[in-house]
Amino acid sequence: MARLRHTDWPDRLWIVRHGQSAGNVARDLAEAGDSHLIDIDTRDADTPLSELGHRQARALGEWFADMPHNQRPNVLLTSPFVRAQQTVHAVADALDIDRDEIGVDERLREKEFGVLDRYTVAGIRATFPALAEQRALVGKFYFRPPGGESWCDVILRLRSVVEVLRRDHVGDRVLIVGHQVIVNCFRYLLECMDEKTILDIDRKADVPNCSVTEYAIDRDRADARFQLQVANFALPLEEAGAPVTAEADVPVGPR
Repeated sequence: MARLRHTDWPDRLWIVRHGQSAGNVARDLAEAGDSHLIDIDTRDADTPLSELGHRQARALGEWFADMPHNQRPNVLLTSPFVRAQQTVHAVADALDIDRDEIGVDERLREKEFGVLDRYTVAGIRATFPALAEQRALVGKFYFRPPGGESWCDVILRLRSVVEVLRRDHVGDRVLIVGHQVIVNCFRYLLECMDEKTILDIDRKADVPNCSVTEYAIDRDRADARFQLQVANFALPLEEAGAPVTAEADVPVGPR
């Protein structure tokens, strides 16, 4: 695997998936009942955190607040989706950062599912059998449902976010709050992965809600590299007594 050779990076970067959402809960109920549609009355962008999700977000904020002041995040960026903003607001409040200083960036939004939005796995197979077959053939990395995005589409928009990090946030300590696919697609970019490597990681487990994936650079080293420190670190929530959850955001057919 290649290594990032340039040093114009933030000192530290945390990428976090939002807390458990009401959509996660509704999806689990739909899957358990073998329903074809997820029963929720908000659009995906407006779906809030569940009660547990709020607890997870507060626990995450407390974990960051326990860090020495000069090691905490000083730049907060988030997806515009409500569940991500609620998560980052809990962190901002814990760190005494004004919410108006949070950067809301549409490039960090959830992957768009197009016509498959709100359908369960069973619902996709029953309603869109041709799309389910195409996805199985093409693979989730390249498959783009009508009106939606592939993983490659998400990676394309995140490439410009990476350039902003290297241009505007060198030396900063940046926290990004996004979604499961956002976490994995950032890993693909920042760890110079290929399709097989990131899909193997994705296949093993979902990204836990409010888990931390961290990158850092040791500028005191002659061969300083911006590199992974920890992936999908859920211990902060366990220490704070908030249960860890790892449901997928929205099912999009067989894994």
